[in-house]
Amino acid sequence: MITTEHGPNLVEVAVMGEFTLADYKEFEQLVNYKIKFEGEVNLLIDLREMAGFTIDVAWEEIRYSREHKHDFGKIAIITEDQWATWSAWVSQLFVDADVQVFASVASGREWLAEPAAV
Repeated sequence: MITTEHGPNLVEVAVMGEFTLADYKEFEQLVNYKIKFEGEVNLLIDLREMAGFTIDVAWEEIRYSREHKHDFGKIAIITEDQWATWSAWVSQLFVDADVQVFASVASGREWLAEPAAV
């Protein structure tokens, strides 16, 4: 299950329990809308309560990231899990975004609010 919030050029997603393909598709629809009408989007993805994900989510994430390689500015991932941290590092191979991992939502939001480095 996921919850989503959004503001100007920002999408926040929190994953609880198992991250399914239906959840990912919901995320994609929101992000696609934001990209279409606002351009480059920053993401805050809270994975602290994620119990796992289905393999089809992993494949869809790779496909989607490659398709939208230039559509993200910053991506803040909130987790203390080493696997999710490693996954965030791998994600940088598929997008031009600046990807950082944080232990708290507050620190992720603070970083996203900072002007992008030139």
